[in-house]
Amino acid sequence: MAILKIARMGHPVLLQHAEQVENPGAPEIRQLVSDMIETMIDATGAGLAAPQVHVSKRIFVFRVNANRATGDAEDRPVGNTVVINPEIELLGEDVRLRWEGCLSIPGLRAAVPRAWRIRYKGVDCDNQPVGGEVTGFHAGVVQHEYDHLDGIMYPMRMTDFSQFGFNEELARVAAEQAAAIQAAAEQTGTR
Repeated sequence: MAILKIARMGHPVLLQHAEQVENPGAPEIRQLVSDMIETMIDATGAGLAAPQVHVSKRIFVFRVNANRATGDAEDRPVGNTVVINPEIELLGEDVRLRWEGCLSIPGLRAAVPRAWRIRYKGVDCDNQPVGGEVTGFHAGVVQHEYDHLDGIMYPMRMTDFSQFGFNEELARVAAEQAAAIQAAAEQTGTR
């Protein structure tokens, strides 16, 4: 296994429509998937698409950690998962803003509109079906990684650029707002 180099925004591979995988069980595909999972874990990412590691193939890996799941019945923790040649269907009209970052856009994050409920399917390296109907974080990470396969990066989906910034600045502002709310609550409670 190996840690792969992650393409950063501006690299042409991130803007291409990725190619179908002809043989999901091929040794080179199995090795790529193994390396992608190792790279995702090393970078503490929630997902990683093959174009992000300079391979224009329709493959992504992801995971849903317990602290990211929303508690919805269809948004529960999921271990390292591979999806090859995915298809996705957005279900319903419920679209919500979701804070997203990207390993190809380090240090930044933004509020991105995403469908709350989706259905997706693909195969793993053993050509076994993967996917299902999911909501919340699980649905969001699948949409984010699927976009990479079509050459779409999350800023291209944004509708409000005032909710886009560096992680440190956004955290500082959130902490200041929380402190102000706490101070107001304490002041109200003492009067």
